[in-house]
Amino acid sequence: MRLLLAEDEKSLSKAVCALLERSHYSVDTAFDGKEALEYLECGHYDGVILDIMMPVMDGITVLKKIRAQGNLVPVIMLTAKSEIDDKVEGLDQGANDYLTKPFAARELLARVRAMLRTGTAQASSKIVFGNTSLDCSNYELSTPYGNYPLANKEYQLMELLMKHTGQVLSAEHLFDKVWNLDSEADIHVVWTYISYLRKKLAALKADVTIKSRRNVGYYLECGKEEDTGR
Repeated sequence: MRLLLAEDEKSLSKAVCALLERSHYSVDTAFDGKEALEYLECGHYDGVILDIMMPVMDGITVLKKIRAQGNLVPVIMLTAKSEIDDKVEGLDQGANDYLTKPFAARELLARVRAMLRTGTAQASSKIVFGNTSLDCSNYELSTPYGNYPLANKEYQLMELLMKHTGQVLSAEHLFDKVWNLDSEADIHVVWTYISYLRKKLAALKADVTIKSRRNVGYYLECGKEEDTGR
């Protein structure tokens, strides 16, 4: 299960992240609301732990924006405040639960489990194109001939391509969506990961291929055609 933790207090974020990872969750961390929104717009999460009081963009605004986009990912709101108005506003905007800081580790884990049970009521977690499917619950790429678990960046890249079949996505767009929060990466990493995914699709005998259009970008195609670029 993949979670996003959005908490600007870095010591608390580090502690909660360690707790969740010890409980076998995969966790991405964001330290302000804008960063959290960027993660949510470019990746799939099974649940979100979202602090209300964050710099740049507060948690309630993030929640409003993702719900307006139709994103029904379950959300637990965190805050240092205990006033009833804060709780009511968060729940009215689409939060699934509310937890006031400071909180006990056992309570947080129990609420996360409950949140994820809520998430199972959402729509199908598989994206299918041709004979190839991407399971968004366990990050697995599969065909009738087998399956491969994908690493985090591989998964995010494949998800973008499969959600935009028929569209050519530029390397710059892919880099911005998947790697722009990684200050050590450069745009050449897109080609590297495209190569990884092509090899896995070939090994799985997928009828889906990642094509490139020179100086334009990448797209998914069912069937075999001449590639027109790198």
